[in-house]
Amino acid sequence: MSTTAPAGSATATYRHQAGMIRIVTAANLAGITHEESVTAPPCGNSANWVLGHLVCIYNKFLPLLGQQPVLEEERIARYDRGSAPVTPAEARPLAELRAAWDEAAERVDAGLAALDPDAIDRPAPFSPSGNPNETIGSLISTVMFHQTYHAGQLGLLRRLAGKDGAIK
Repeated sequence: MSTTAPAGSATATYRHQAGMIRIVTAANLAGITHEESVTAPPCGNSANWVLGHLVCIYNKFLPLLGQQPVLEEERIARYDRGSAPVTPAEARPLAELRAAWDEAAERVDAGLAALDPDAIDRPAPFSPSGNPNETIGSLISTVMFHQTYHAGQLGLLRRLAGKDGAIK
């Protein structure tokens, strides 16, 4: 990840956050098999659902950054906000989700790199939190927080799969 935005700019900060999310997600998924990814704990979603959800959210976010979604909506809708946990039979292959995640992360970085700094204060076209004063900047911050939250969940799911923690 290279940063073309001025150091200390909001865009540079967003890109750094997105890069860290990508690194943490990859580390937490390292060595996880598809079978392990579809095993859900009794109190939450599987790693497969969490990764699919991360892809789904970036997929919806990419057009805001002038980028194309990585998957057609119907291919990833099963992982949308509020959806029920996926069963092993309906889960997308982990390798497919990983490839979609990597591509989405690349496109997010490219979109953030090209973002007009003046756009940050403009009204956002939607608000997942229902904020009537949502700006592009506050929406980006919300998405980065959301992705970080779920990247951390992958760390817990990794340990439940019997793997050592990936973040030391």
